[in-house]
Amino acid sequence: MATALVWFRNDLRLDDNPALEAALDAGFDIVPVYVHDPEGEGEAAGGAASRAWRAGSLAALDAELRARGNALRLFVGHAGATLAGVAAATGATSVFWNRRYEPGVESRDAGVKRQLREDGLDAQSFNGATLFEPWALKTAAGGPYRVFTPYYRAALSRWAPSACRDAPDRIPACEDGPEGVSIEHLHLTPANDWDATFWSHWTPGEAGAREALEAFVDGALHDYASGRDRPDRVGTSRLSPHLHFGEIAVWRVVHAVERQRGRIPDAQLDAFLRQLVWRDFAAQLLHHFPRTVDRDLDARFQGFDWARPTKALLARWQRGRTGVPIVDAGMRELWTTGWMHNRVRMIVASYLCKHMRMHWRHGAAWFRETLVDADLANNVMGWQWVAGTGADAAPYFRIFNPVTQAERFDPQGAYVAQWLPELAGLPLPLRHSPWRDPAALARVARDYPRSPLVDLAQGRDAALLAYRQMRAAAQERDEGR
Repeated sequence: MATALVWFRNDLRLDDNPALEAALDAGFDIVPVYVHDPEGEGEAAGGAASRAWRAGSLAALDAELRARGNALRLFVGHAGATLAGVAAATGATSVFWNRRYEPGVESRDAGVKRQLREDGLDAQSFNGATLFEPWALKTAAGGPYRVFTPYYRAALSRWAPSACRDAPDRIPACEDGPEGVSIEHLHLTPANDWDATFWSHWTPGEAGAREALEAFVDGALHDYASGRDRPDRVGTSRLSPHLHFGEIAVWRVVHAVERQRGRIPDAQLDAFLRQLVWRDFAAQLLHHFPRTVDRDLDARFQGFDWARPTKALLARWQRGRTGVPIVDAGMRELWTTGWMHNRVRMIVASYLCKHMRMHWRHGAAWFRETLVDADLANNVMGWQWVAGTGADAAPYFRIFNPVTQAERFDPQGAYVAQWLPELAGLPLPLRHSPWRDPAALARVARDYPRSPLVDLAQGRDAALLAYRQMRAAAQERDEGR
């Protein structure tokens, strides 16, 4: 029987896996391979939280494979050289994998495919991650979209999610070649067990992804359009880490949601499906504008007057010590669970970029390190959206007021009380702005900051001034050309 390698990456599932399906359909014995190659992935490799998730997801994938008569083989090293070596040792004639779209990974993968083919192997890649690949939708001029709404309309005009396909009960194995190393040998988990508090909130792996999807369809999907903005409730899908690691196919999620038409109002379903298209839009932007990993899509912001960062100020934001409760609650949720509610992500990002006027790169780097769903495209686009430097940027005066945001989306202060229990004893108005009554704050929370790290009004005015100066300078440059 001929043998093929199936190279797993961020597609850690057996259902709906195009690379695995192609190998099985061709009648191959399968050698499932994972290569730990962080240098080859660069910025896309993820930080400590996502590495910890990956360890759990790899273990879950291996268990699923073993239940079907196979096993995952783990290796450390350069991806191309490792695949070539394993192929030679097992007698494999083909290598199949699902594509990734991060700039460094795309170029690495292109080199791997070219070298494998030069070595006489059949190397094929497939789309296992998105509804539309980054080059699939183009503007009338033939270029990439920079604005979401027309991209969304184009996606709807070609809406045809792939059919779902369950994994077989048996996956034929090849017994030849190296067994690889243990998951522990990859050193993915934090040495200080920082992630220990994550796992009461999450179950990495394909089974955990299915459970999360079922819980969402049965629950939060019914009120998603408005509920997704409420951090004090379970109003979101919580599928982001499962989608990032490919533990569930995005089209399986789409079909599960679409089956609810007639049971749940279309407005709720469409609001969620729009978010899945937003995810594709992020991948499209990063593919076509790879420099946005660390540079502004809007080139005018290269001259913006960002504040000089200091470790002390940045650390207070990172650890939830800004003195603004909704910001601090979000940062503590992140540190404890490896995740943060999306509405709160926007609030904490706005406070860092607008009130503290620190460059969005500092926030993106912290999210990359601490989020279990630290997807490079989503992270970069999200931070640039809030900072106003990227796609769909609103006018420069969009600055979230964290107090009014908290009053609107956490009206009873339940989210703040959950993550800042020291403030739970304050009456509701003060729970969102405790500096208004220093004596009350001192009585219930002696160690909580007495005032915001940056005064909200002063920070807003300074940001507006910096934006006006930047725009004026950009206009002068344009007029002088």
